Amino acid sequence: MLFNRSMFRKKWSSDERLDEKTAIVTGANTGIGKETAWDLAKRGARVIMGCRNINEAIEAANEIIKDTGNTAVVACQLDLADTKSILETPVHILINNAGVVMCPYEKTTDGFEMHIGVNHLGHFFLTFLMMDLLKSSAPARIINISSIVHKMGKIQFLDLNSEKSYHPVKAYAQSKLANVLFTQELAKRLEGTGVTVYAVDPGMVYTDAIRHMNTLIQKIIKKYSFLVRTPAEGAYTTIYCAITPGLEHGNGGYYSDCGPSTCCRAARDEESAKLLWKLSCNMLGIRWR
Repeated sequence: MLFNRSMFRKKWSSDERLDEKTAIVTGANTGIGKETAWDLAKRGARVIMGCRNINEAIEAANEIIKDTGNTAVVACQLDLADTKSILETPVHILINNAGVVMCPYEKTTDGFEMHIGVNHLGHFFLTFLMMDLLKSSAPARIINISSIVHKMGKIQFLDLNSEKSYHPVKAYAQSKLANVLFTQELAKRLEGTGVTVYAVDPGMVYTDAIRHMNTLIQKIIKKYSFLVRTPAEGAYTTIYCAITPGLEHGNGGYYSDCGPSTCCRAARDEESAKLLWKLSCNMLGIRWR
């Protein structure tokens, strides 16, 4: 069932401040990313909005500055389909939010299938570049945006780029499963560093990400949009994991509806997580122990 009443939860809120903290939010010019950036800016954080379209990013940043009065909101160009564009900057909170959803078959600048390239490998590489800075800023947090769709996913280790067979739903589900496996393996490698990491399911959210879905699915979503979360509601769990005190014990966890949730069995497979880690490093040409 695509929609159900259980998707609705009491509105979450927190008075937690983020003064003198720096956060990066990828894909922050629209949807959940923009709502997340706005909330963090409202809490006093310096927010770096990493977006593929710099003009849209600047426009969104100006809106947030005007609305919150926080002038420490910066737009920068960050294209996760091109690892050469990924930047380095001091950061206390890294929110890996940008992504593509069920798009036609296409490859990134680096030759990766778009879903696995943007949703997983791009954020894997960005996190790699940020790691020393995150550790030096500890306590620090990393939030990886996944989806309940990860439960439909299967990692095609012999065809991660979907060159032998491609289906947009399967490719998207694979990338979302990769997000959870990455989170769990990264959490183990970060134990004792003061940097913690969380995977988040934002729920079914009405954003422009539906543009690649087929016409029938788009019509259904639009018709029953009152049952679907707004971008602001979709951002609740992301913000919860980014700012809630005492969440360190949940390192590596999977969260939804502003609390711990259960990921699928495949997402808890330690050997798959280790293999995906090794394969990701090889594809990106990096050494990350």
